[in-house]
Amino acid sequence: QVQLVESGGGLVQAGDSLRLSCVASGDTFNDDAMGWFRQFSGEEREFVASISASGRIPFYADSVKGRFTISRDNAKNTIYLQMNSLKPEDTAVYYCASNPSAQGMAVMNRALGSWGQGTQVTVSS
Repeated sequence: QVQLVESGGGLVQAGDSLRLSCVASGDTFNDDAMGWFRQFSGEEREFVASISASGRIPFYADSVKGRFTISRDNAKNTIYLQMNSLKPEDTAVYYCASNPSAQGMAVMNRALGSWGQGTQVTVSS
């Protein structure tokens, strides 16, 4: 399994943008679908976005469609989550994860592979 390290979280105001990064170490990154989940305080993690191993097929939760964009750079073993027009309700800990299927993460709301340690995103109103 790969090891994942997220970065890029922080405190921003509503309407601002942030870009999260997740760097993977290991030999299977190019074979894995990757995704982002988030966890609100006191709640279960929820799916945010995922992307196929090739980087050609993304999936998004309805709550972030049109505002967030997931991408990956397989040469750098890195995935990104560009978050625009942030809202206070986007405040959460964001995790990256690996899984055999990008669609599987979206449908099942879970990932079967590795998880990062999370990065806090706080959006003030």
